Amino acid sequence: MADRTAASTAGGPPQRPAALPSLTGLRWLAAVFVFLAHASMLSGPNRPDAPLSFFADQDLAKGLAHFFEPGFVMVSFFFVLSGFVLTWSTAPGERTTAIWRRRALKVYPNHIVVFVVAMWLFASSEPTRAWLPNLFLVHTWSNKPEVISSVNLPAWSLCVEVFAYALFPLLLVLVRRIKESRLWLWAGAMVAGVVGVPVVTEVFVSGGVRVPTYDLWMNQLWFSYGFPPARLFEFMLGMVLARIVAAGLWPRNIGMPASMVLFAAGYWLSFALPYPYKFYVGTIIPFAVLVCATAARDLRGEGGWLASRPMVYLGNVSFAFYLTQGVVMFYGRPKVWGAHTYGVVPALGMLLVLFLANLLAGWLLYRFVELPIMRRFSRSRKRTAPAAARGPEAAAVTGVA
Repeated sequence: MADRTAASTAGGPPQRPAALPSLTGLRWLAAVFVFLAHASMLSGPNRPDAPLSFFADQDLAKGLAHFFEPGFVMVSFFFVLSGFVLTWSTAPGERTTAIWRRRALKVYPNHIVVFVVAMWLFASSEPTRAWLPNLFLVHTWSNKPEVISSVNLPAWSLCVEVFAYALFPLLLVLVRRIKESRLWLWAGAMVAGVVGVPVVTEVFVSGGVRVPTYDLWMNQLWFSYGFPPARLFEFMLGMVLARIVAAGLWPRNIGMPASMVLFAAGYWLSFALPYPYKFYVGTIIPFAVLVCATAARDLRGEGGWLASRPMVYLGNVSFAFYLTQGVVMFYGRPKVWGAHTYGVVPALGMLLVLFLANLLAGWLLYRFVELPIMRRFSRSRKRTAPAAARGPEAAAVTGVA
């Protein structure tokens, strides 16, 4: 088993949680994967008649779209990661209001800026009943397609995050009360909950229009993928995993190579699974193993290239990079290039241009909105000892995709 790096307190992480920079670097890789999944789509949500893929060769374009189709599983990774890092970085005795303040400052300023830009560019004609829930990040509580897809489409995952953050102080009390001897049992229960959501969906949920892409009724798609309570098991799994790693219970012989092989197997399994199981069932265990193995490696001082300064910086930018994809890709790609497609080499060049444009937009949002606000307001001026003891990765992490 992994060596304990510090004594646990109140069933939680160490008093001074070790930094986990590799997890921040891992977030960047996941965000890039989401970008490639979006960029390979054969049609965009804003302009169904204009592809997001730049490749004129239809066989190649369809092959890439098929390969990246399960890219939505990365959302599950972000939910697990979010629960893990938030649990790891929250010191015992930290006030609930302090936790909520940091999470609100992390999410809402970036969201509001992108929301305003999206409304100015293309969403201002939407009725109030569509854009108002999006503004307050409650739109995926609705099962109406026009509300769920309103304004900035990537913001749907923030609804899940905001719901999980609101419950986090209570969930943390419960998770910290779990005996170490039962942590693995609880981790298994959370995995069972994740698997149980699509089962409940198939048995009990129906109605709405038929969505041919997923071979699901709209209510089934909404309940299994966007309904915030249905995604809470992933967040709570991350919380329990943080306890497992902090308690030194993670097996040392399960490292990064094994976790990457397991992720590849889970990803390929996703191709064979039907919807809604495809959304997260094949990868939930691989993601759990990947997060724990990466964290354990950091604790042993073996962070490697994932913990390098460039990767950590890009990981910090990843939230803004993800959030701006709706404006840059779903709106900007059709607006600037229309439905034009290209040969392989020019298409790769255009894909690189789109990536750099998205990275620039994300960096601007991070550098001039997220970073200054977090530095200025994320902590109370009356800094308590527990707040000062938080690891440096705490301010950077929010599990979104």
